[in-house]
Amino acid sequence: MSEDKQWIAGDFWTGNLDANVLADLAKPRVLDVVEWEEWRQQRAELMTRMPGQPCSPTDALRTAVELPDEWWAELRRTTNTVAATPTARVNSSQDKITDRIVQRFGDAVDPTVPEWETVHGDVHWANLLRPRFGLLDWEWWGRGPAGTDAATLLCYSLLTPTIAQRVHDVYADILDTDAGRFAQLYTIARLSRRIGGGEFPDLAEPLERYARTLLGH
Repeated sequence: MSEDKQWIAGDFWTGNLDANVLADLAKPRVLDVVEWEEWRQQRAELMTRMPGQPCSPTDALRTAVELPDEWWAELRRTTNTVAATPTARVNSSQDKITDRIVQRFGDAVDPTVPEWETVHGDVHWANLLRPRFGLLDWEWWGRGPAGTDAATLLCYSLLTPTIAQRVHDVYADILDTDAGRFAQLYTIARLSRRIGGGEFPDLAEPLERYARTLLGH
């Protein structure tokens, strides 16, 4: 990693190393770290290599993938384990969440987080491996709205309805709660901001339709 020095105080800078506490999950483990200063702060991390390949070359899934029941069970076990892991790390603060919610929904959604838990924070299809389950990219894990990981994966699945339905089925007990609906609206707000910046424009309409459904419109 390479970053201007004023930005390296955040939790993301040590996220991969800090995630070594999650030892019983299918994820890379950091073996060594070296930092040095050039024109920016540089950080090299030596990590174990995970077998398999990403489920998608992009965050959003555009072609359905065949994944066995065991894969889905391991996905759920992984996010459950993360959610139950205490940490002082922060994925999303209330101030950041309020800003994103108000920017996207105005006063139509109360921005107050109803429930917090530990989240991976970036569960999308380019970070998920197959055929054997694996989850990459642990820089941003920390406290966030409960249901964030399920909501993120669902929103990134909307272009493949069969997979979106499977994600919902796996996480229905989370997504169909007040906290889960809030997490989905927050995720839509986050992704809408990225779409506004030019990323994955094909997700704009499905996200808009899904937001209307969540809001009862």
